[in-house]
Amino acid sequence: MQQVLVLNASYEPLNVCSVRRAYVLVFKGKAEVVEELDEPLRSATDTYAWPHVIRLLNYVRVPRIIQRKISRRALFARDGWRCVYCGDTSGRLTLDHVVPRSKGGDSVWENVVTSCAPCNLRKGDRLLHEVSMTLHSPPRPPAPVLFIRLAAHTIPTRWQPYLDNFGGTGTATGAVAA
Repeated sequence: MQQVLVLNASYEPLNVCSVRRAYVLVFKGKAEVVEELDEPLRSATDTYAWPHVIRLLNYVRVPRIIQRKISRRALFARDGWRCVYCGDTSGRLTLDHVVPRSKGGDSVWENVVTSCAPCNLRKGDRLLHEVSMTLHSPPRPPAPVLFIRLAAHTIPTRWQPYLDNFGGTGTATGAVAA
């Protein structure tokens, strides 16, 4: 099923939606087509532009205080599908609490990281300094664009300029299409 990138009035990526939903937003005057596909949408009597990227005409305030829930897939994508301790991408990945839960660590974006099984076993229930391990980069909440990348099966190349401007460099799933 074809997906459409939805931009805020400020061109900030908000979400992805179906072609049908995008066309309804355009038809009702709530959005405009920024990019369209070469092939038109056809009805029994008319032909319309096939939306690929749409922009809402009215700005939608996105609450930044609300944190998205942690999911395994989002954590793996945030950490680039690699162990944050050794950088390995070939091993079986697990999740690790930087400050173990037994020592008061919470399951929050800033404390949970992707780890390969050997590093997770080596660290165990200890703090990083106790086992002389370091993080390649400190864990932090992911950019909102990550969730758009996870929602879309593939990221069309024509979406890249809109995603790159808002912390969307690289691909979460590694899939890029034309």
